[in-house]
Amino acid sequence: MEFFALLVSGLLGLVTPVGLVVDQTAENAIRSQLAQVEQLQVRVDNAPTHQLLQGKVAKVRVAGRSLQLKKWQDIRIAALELETDAIELEPRSLGKKRPLFKRPLQAGVRLVLTQQDINKLIQSPQFLVMLQKLKINTGGYSNTAPNSVYHFTKPNVKFLADNRLSAQVELQDRSLDKPLLIRVESGFRIVGGRNIQLVNPIVAANGEQVPPQFVNTVVNNLNKRLDLSNLEGDGLQVRILKLNMKPEELEIAAFLRVEPSSRFLETPSL
Repeated sequence: MEFFALLVSGLLGLVTPVGLVVDQTAENAIRSQLAQVEQLQVRVDNAPTHQLLQGKVAKVRVAGRSLQLKKWQDIRIAALELETDAIELEPRSLGKKRPLFKRPLQAGVRLVLTQQDINKLIQSPQFLVMLQKLKINTGGYSNTAPNSVYHFTKPNVKFLADNRLSAQVELQDRSLDKPLLIRVESGFRIVGGRNIQLVNPIVAANGEQVPPQFVNTVVNNLNKRLDLSNLEGDGLQVRILKLNMKPEELEIAAFLRVEPSSRFLETPSL
């Protein structure tokens, strides 16, 4: 979601101190949030001048290819399309560092991510630091002590056809002589537009199939983490309209609604 926060901070730059909005100003504001971009086009549907001075914009459209963030340079978006509903800001906040929204920001977003870029991200030092904090309780599975806790390392994913994903990761624990190599293959489905669920997962540890009872425990935990309604407490609603995984590429289309008080509208410090 940090990418969306960075993009929003660019949209905040659409309104100049004198209240004028132009396509080039919008494009420059968004480019300022990116370390590298192959192609970027921004179109602002201007409202009448008196509405611009009141902080109102009819619509913003963004289309880009090969977008790389400044803060997370291991994140690359192969393709992005974004279209907002009407934007309305508090007139008194125009020209300030953080303009305030009078109404929720709503937008449709389409993202394309490649398998190569996803692997580069999950193998990056920043992501691996985050991964070290992720732990699972094995419930006594394998030859380890009961309730042994593993750390994840060396993740790798492969996109398959028909919305299926293959992944492998090493699980390390002090009680093990060598790491466990975990291989997973699973499908995905979207429930209610907001819950990404694993379908028919197959899990093997060092070539040995993991008992379904253990798999179901882990899958249930992951399905809860992948419930996007968890973001609503932070003022962000996400509805997935399309999730299409095929070899080498993942396409996601979603509808976003961000409340004016949401932390995702805070201008990131770069």
